[in-house]
Amino acid sequence: MTGWLADTRTSYDTVASSYAEIVRDAVTTQPYLRTALALFAGQADGPVVDVGCGPGHFTAHLASLGLDVAGVDLSPSMIELAREAYPGIRFEVGSMTDLRLGDASVAGVLAFWSLIHVPDDAVPGVLGHFHRVLRPGGRAVIGYHVGDESRLKTQGYGGHPMKVHVHRRRPEQVGALVRDAGFEIEAEWLLSPDDDVPQAILFARRPPLR
Repeated sequence: MTGWLADTRTSYDTVASSYAEIVRDAVTTQPYLRTALALFAGQADGPVVDVGCGPGHFTAHLASLGLDVAGVDLSPSMIELAREAYPGIRFEVGSMTDLRLGDASVAGVLAFWSLIHVPDDAVPGVLGHFHRVLRPGGRAVIGYHVGDESRLKTQGYGGHPMKVHVHRRRPEQVGALVRDAGFEIEAEWLLSPDDDVPQAILFARRPPLR
């Protein structure tokens, strides 16, 4: 593993404990995230995967809603924390650039703020994996930062050193990438539009067989 993937893995291994502490209450304190997860759970009629699951907080919430859910993350340290915190849930080290799941094997893919470190030229391949592993009619829900720039993050989550690029994208750009991967877009939410860096959630579906 080289390049941006290796840098991302090393960075999140370094900040894993601090990151887990910062985000552990995200679901309870952010009602729009809870609503998005509830919508995702309500539409899933089979197993789902949380891609870029980090310390497993969103994965665990989906499990609490009754879903058969597994988490995948590039960082071994994040997966170790997730397994310790939520021993009843399956967590595996893996990359969204080479998603080790069978074709049409899941009913849903959650990717909350994990595509933000994927460079533009690698995003189509990642979305292609999402489309491949989803059953026809399955849903993908993607959270991302809104903007027009990419920046190198050298420190974060408790002041620890990092080396990751953070890519902000416009909704029309993300929508075009998702459509090009074969999805139908069902809804788009803009969160905190007055913030310096707004966030967005996109709801998409792999079209059902005709």
